[in-house]
Amino acid sequence: MRPILMKGHERPLTFLKYNRDGDLLFSCAKDHNPTVWFADNGERLGTYRGHNGAVWSCDISRDSSTLITGSADQTAKLWDVKTGTPLFTFNFDSPARSVDFAVGDQIAVITTDPFMGLTSAIHIKHIARDPDDRMAETGESVLILKGPQGRINRAVWGPLNRTIISAGEDTVIRIWDSETGKLLKESDKEDGHKKPITSLSKSADGSHFLTGSLDKSAKLWDTRSLKLIKTYVTERPVNAVTMSPLLDHVVLGGGQDASAVTTTDHRAGKFEAKFYDKILTEEIGGVKGHFGPINALAFNPDGRSFASGGEDGYVRLHHFDPDYFNIKL
Repeated sequence: MRPILMKGHERPLTFLKYNRDGDLLFSCAKDHNPTVWFADNGERLGTYRGHNGAVWSCDISRDSSTLITGSADQTAKLWDVKTGTPLFTFNFDSPARSVDFAVGDQIAVITTDPFMGLTSAIHIKHIARDPDDRMAETGESVLILKGPQGRINRAVWGPLNRTIISAGEDTVIRIWDSETGKLLKESDKEDGHKKPITSLSKSADGSHFLTGSLDKSAKLWDTRSLKLIKTYVTERPVNAVTMSPLLDHVVLGGGQDASAVTTTDHRAGKFEAKFYDKILTEEIGGVKGHFGPINALAFNPDGRSFASGGEDGYVRLHHFDPDYFNIKL
């Protein structure tokens, strides 16, 4: 399995996302320019220029027409995927961290960081269907949820857009009612992570989700009941998690903190994407290659390839060999 190396970013990667068809890969980095690539050969299609700070995350509408990005410049932007034109800008009073379209792409959830005395918040925004309508919009939040301490690193929609699942620095996973803003569930202190949660990734059917944490573990949760299903233990902080839509595989990426990287041998950094059996929680293999911690992971919706983005500024695209599909434990 030879990876395709995609060099398009000047700074560390922060997020990767495939579109629903799996033919495009979107990457975000700290260099202000989200980029879109062909997912089969790694060719760069274009960049989305307009942000003035690190871009922390992105999401793509179901029909691949609209891209949403959240940035440290205190805005979230909607883009026309084909032309690269910015369609609308949501302005905030603090950096925008996580963005996620709801099913139907008519609403989005955006989280903002704590900043200058402001607490972190989860904003629900209305997205206009008609491009002409965008200008008429004020971009006001339909609902603002507050409560979590520290940064909210990820917030995503639950089943049928009825709930929002959030996780972040205060180690608690919360499920909110997206209509009323009421807090419905919190993860159990005993079962939960012991250090900040860095990443959250839903299964293809949305029935369960995976969280990765600096406590050197990843955990699999039931979306409706918030019960802990499995725990995957590694020997380094986890920055990124994803799971295969095809096989029962979980992938974790990480490495030591960026500040400690230069002081260690690159072999000691353990910068590999580790594959675990989802059910048995045993490690099945690893994919090495990055010269720095892995900050982003994404599985192609067809389950036949995956991408990783590192602190080294590279996106590595891996198409699996046939034998990957018959791994026996």
